[in-house]
Amino acid sequence: MPAISYRVPVPATSYQGARGRDLVPGRDGVVPGVAGPAGRLAPVLWVGLTGGIGAGKTEVARRLVARGAVLVDSDVLAREVVAPGTPGLAAVAAEFGPDVVGPQGLDRARLARLVFADPAARGRLEAIVHPLVRARSDELMAAAPADAVVVNDVPLLVEVGLTPTYHLVVVVEADPAVRRERLVARGMSVADAQARIDAQASDERRRAAADVVLDNSGTRGALDGAVERLWSARLLDYERNVRQQRPVRRPERLHIVAPDPTWPIQYQRIAARIRYALGDRYVRLDHVGSTSVPGLPAKDVLDLQLVVPDLAAADALAEPLAAAGLPRYGGDWWDDPPPAGAPEPVLVKRFHGSADPGRLVQLHVRAQASPAWRYALAFRDWLRAEPAMRDGYAALKQRLAASGATTSAYAELKGPWFDDALPRLDRWMADTGWRPDKDPVT
Repeated sequence: MPAISYRVPVPATSYQGARGRDLVPGRDGVVPGVAGPAGRLAPVLWVGLTGGIGAGKTEVARRLVARGAVLVDSDVLAREVVAPGTPGLAAVAAEFGPDVVGPQGLDRARLARLVFADPAARGRLEAIVHPLVRARSDELMAAAPADAVVVNDVPLLVEVGLTPTYHLVVVVEADPAVRRERLVARGMSVADAQARIDAQASDERRRAAADVVLDNSGTRGALDGAVERLWSARLLDYERNVRQQRPVRRPERLHIVAPDPTWPIQYQRIAARIRYALGDRYVRLDHVGSTSVPGLPAKDVLDLQLVVPDLAAADALAEPLAAAGLPRYGGDWWDDPPPAGAPEPVLVKRFHGSADPGRLVQLHVRAQASPAWRYALAFRDWLRAEPAMRDGYAALKQRLAASGATTSAYAELKGPWFDDALPRLDRWMADTGWRPDKDPVT
């Protein structure tokens, strides 16, 4: 039998391994040096809330606050940082002229006329206000209770590129005609309402940034039900898992789903959070496993691979990854040796999982010296390039799911297929001269 991965004290589960084979954890070892620090184990759950003007994100914010969330309202802060006598107001006046300041402070109507039809002017205003708002938001987040769900209501969250800084991004949307009607009811002309809508990100761009989309085109009751489900089924457990540095346990029932065309987009959102959390302290980050292969049915679990200089670097990243919502599993973990063989110590890795109950993620952290990370990429690229192999693997998955196999048994049951497939993978790598791409984007 090839080497497999082990951990304690929970029952065995399976996860995507170096060559596409699922590895089975079960016994042995503890993680050295990964005890949480004193006090708060991780930052509070930081939720970004956004939506186009008139979509109704304020209504969503109110409902979340009623359920116990702490609200940081960037609209309120945007007024606070340019209040009379503040450095922010002085900077706006210096940039746009003294006419934008009246007896009561900032003349918002005059300033709006200057910037909403002029992207360059709007960019200059945002360069002044947004850093001030962000700094104040960080202060309020730091002051929140350790078990808080902090909701940051940010109108231009997507436009200014803040998506990776949150554990979760919630987008509220409504039909454009509904939004125009709401804005006109507030006193805007139809033309002004449309100009405000056009000045913001498109619905498609916001959806790409969204972990959760709430449709507010219907009744208040429908919206309230959606907010309740978000709060009770996702946010509360997510907060607890982040605070306790506890990854979500994958269900034991094996369920294979149809290929989801949004899997790559979901990967990009998670990868952006990892990059934001780690900076330049890693070698490469990739989408691997079945969800990285277009057209391949899979368990609805995203597998990511993070390559680091060595295991000491992996251990140093445990805390920032946990703070980003990807805490580390306990136990010792290692990969199956590749067909050519390799010293077992080289194949030791670290394994992290998502704290978000609404999106299962498995992050394999492998040392640069390990051959396992190359096999993970090669197996992915082979299935992408060879539809017959992809379809054969898909048929195996479906047979095992139909048989009632558990996720724990899934790995061993796929063993014979891999025993036959892996030599062909080696030949494909040799015949094609396969090498890992130097600048991964998927």
